[in-house]
Amino acid sequence: MVKGSVTIPLDDYHTLIDSSSKSLELRTNLDLAIKEIQVFLSFLCTRENIEVYVEEFNKQSKTSIININGGIVKIERKND
Repeated sequence: MVKGSVTIPLDDYHTLIDSSSKSLELRTNLDLAIKEIQVFLSFLCTRENIEVYVEEFNKQSKTSIININGGIVKIERKND
């Protein structure tokens, strides 16, 4: 790691700080949405056989995978 310093305008610094907090807020909202979708899919698993659709989704998705274990759904990122 190289140590050094950078000079940027104060407005740009504040924009950078704001973007960090906005990024954290978006990540929190995304995590909440994932949990809600997992609950919904778990609910569907108790009503319908969705494994066929989940398998097809998993084949086509490039970034995530849906796992169903005992009627509980987990959405995970694919490891590249």
